[in-house]
Amino acid sequence: MEANDVWYDNAVAYQVDVATFYDSNDDGIGDFPGLTSRLDYLRQLGINCLWLMPFHPSSEQDDGYDVIDHYGIDPRFGSFGDFAEFLDEAKVRGIRVLMDLVVNHTSDQHPWFQAARQSKDSPFRDYYIWEREPKDHQRDKLVFPDRYDSVWKYDEATGEYYFHRFHDFEPDLNHGHPAVRDEVRRILGFWLALGVSGFRVDAAPFLIWPKGPAQHFDDPHEYLRKLRRHAVRYGSGAVLLGEANVAPDKLGEFFGNGDELNQLFNFLGAERIFLALARQDVGPICQLSDLLPDLPPGTQWLNFLRHHDEFSLEWLSEEERQEIFQAFAPDPSMQIYGRGLRRRLAGMLDGDQARIRLALSLLFSRSGSPMLFYGDEIGMGEDLSLPDRYPVRTCMQWSDEASAGFSKAPRKCLTRPVLEKGPFAFDKVNVTVQWLDPNSQLHWVRRLIEVRRACPELGLGQHEVLECDGGSGVLAETFYLDSGRVVCVHNLKDQPCTVRIQDQALAGKHCFDLLRRKPHDASADGELVVDLEAYGYCWLRVGSIFAPTEVGATIASAIAEAPRSQKSR
Repeated sequence: MEANDVWYDNAVAYQVDVATFYDSNDDGIGDFPGLTSRLDYLRQLGINCLWLMPFHPSSEQDDGYDVIDHYGIDPRFGSFGDFAEFLDEAKVRGIRVLMDLVVNHTSDQHPWFQAARQSKDSPFRDYYIWEREPKDHQRDKLVFPDRYDSVWKYDEATGEYYFHRFHDFEPDLNHGHPAVRDEVRRILGFWLALGVSGFRVDAAPFLIWPKGPAQHFDDPHEYLRKLRRHAVRYGSGAVLLGEANVAPDKLGEFFGNGDELNQLFNFLGAERIFLALARQDVGPICQLSDLLPDLPPGTQWLNFLRHHDEFSLEWLSEEERQEIFQAFAPDPSMQIYGRGLRRRLAGMLDGDQARIRLALSLLFSRSGSPMLFYGDEIGMGEDLSLPDRYPVRTCMQWSDEASAGFSKAPRKCLTRPVLEKGPFAFDKVNVTVQWLDPNSQLHWVRRLIEVRRACPELGLGQHEVLECDGGSGVLAETFYLDSGRVVCVHNLKDQPCTVRIQDQALAGKHCFDLLRRKPHDASADGELVVDLEAYGYCWLRVGSIFAPTEVGATIASAIAEAPRSQKSR
């Protein structure tokens, strides 16, 4: 397997909503020319993978996830020419592009559904799931149980009910129907041929889980295997990144034998990091090695702290959820669906720079690929006056100019508000002011990404938790390949501490603090002493200040050692 087949294995990703990133024509809506004009910013930040939220024509009721045309570009965001130029310019800068694949459902305004509801004999009827008289409301399958009482919505046109897991204006597609599977393959091929590097597969489990007798597979995962085989026809590096927030014992099924989804979001990792921060106890993070499945060859985790949806606490106990609510979302307005938080990273941590940097250091030192949500590099906050999941989806804050430098359109024309008041207001938190400040969070994140990309051991190496005398609030870990070793130490406590680590692999070795650019050697008998401030951290390269001799060769070697066990990573 060539190294570029698994380019995603150690990439640094960035999630962006075209609509809220940068407006080039002053109509109040972000667009592809605007995003293209900001690619140099992303390159200088160190990003080499962009995940784009939906940009297709939609009914504009669910932030683009209510798709009307899977082959189109919403004209508000630009033309196909603008999109092609964006892809070309991203490629020149070494940035891969992933896009949302929203095929669990469509808008009820989609031509397929409009045809399906015209007649029970329509060839599109079986694209969706219908019942004459549903016997079970299946409330446990609803994504928004506070909004709906049933997964079934009555359609007057034909006098039957259609199935919807999400909103009632988003009827679910029937992936048990061969014609739907063919449509999905055509959609993949269309965008891969245009030059995207892959897809974030929205609601991946729902594509293969039962939706009544209509959606049935003899082997559900064969569908995912066929999608993967179809994708790699357009390039061996094509990625299917799955949104699969499922029980821990089901996660491995979506990797298959390395022949289904290439990557999965590490929802468990995000939950456990915040539970550890709430308790100031590293135990929840250490438990991940027992919770996560082993990785088959050619697969990887995508680690994150926040994205555009609620921060999900799905797999924590009720007691653990309450711990996180109390620590990071004490007001009910900050909570949603009884299972999540509608806050950004900086808001959850009260804008405390020490804790924000600790959390990001924990994220970037996990095995797998890290991802940032747009604006988290500068510490943007949320707008809790917005409904549902929208508080974290405000416009990017570029400067202290009107409308945060996002657009010159009148404020009333903006696609989403900008934060104007409070500690996270755009006059206080923006790219320009932080770019000019070498001690800002933005420059610290740039340094973190730079170091991370030079440390293949972190993304790809074997992993061990080291014993130390720092107590339950200190996490000491080593990540190693044959050609290099990195030790990371984090203090989750609100008090400074001195940490002593004993490891024979460190005996007599020179160590170098990568983030602070200074030596930090171990003793002849393998003792490493680290002084950490409250919420402090350090990354130490062992034996050399340089990355392994040839990063590409190291990555290829690491892949050859797969499968990689979470027990030893």
